[in-house]
Amino acid sequence: MKRSRTTALLLMSTAPLLFTACQQEQAVQVQEGLYTSVEACSEATGDPSACRTAFATAQQQAADAAPKYASKEECAKEYPAEQCVQQHTSAGTSFVGPMMMGFFMSQMLNNRAGAVAAPPAAQPAFKDNANGWAKPAAPGGSGGLNTASGIGAGKAGLAPVTSEPNRAVTASRGGFGSRSGGRTTVGG
Repeated sequence: MKRSRTTALLLMSTAPLLFTACQQEQAVQVQEGLYTSVEACSEATGDPSACRTAFATAQQQAADAAPKYASKEECAKEYPAEQCVQQHTSAGTSFVGPMMMGFFMSQMLNNRAGAVAAPPAAQPAFKDNANGWAKPAAPGGSGGLNTASGIGAGKAGLAPVTSEPNRAVTASRGGFGSRSGGRTTVGG
């Protein structure tokens, strides 16, 4: 008698977990892109307000996220010389670094006709001598701070951006439990 009660209670307590695991969440759609101006962003996304907000956010982060060099000559080895200018971080540290040449914007869309579900996430984008684009490796990231001032760290804190400039790309991201990776079991 005790064994059947224990089994029944065990089965009843695990039922909600099984039902939760079986529910399918809808995939989250993310619209993201690299833009060289607010106008190009507005044209690609159809949302001038979000583009202005993203540009302003990226501009505020630009000096803190920019690669930092001790001289214009060091900066010009990796970035066009005309982009290398004297800048100041939000903490007041002076350095030479490239200007923000664009911004990366990412928006989560809701399921109703692609409407925006949340304000855009934005980061500054920097264009190097090889016409490659990069953004801070982590949101709100620093330009590779590896010393107290970060000067001389260069591109250490940047991640390459493979997006083509001025094109909005919509990607689907799976929700919780949407797909299982290849599971293997060990034992016999």
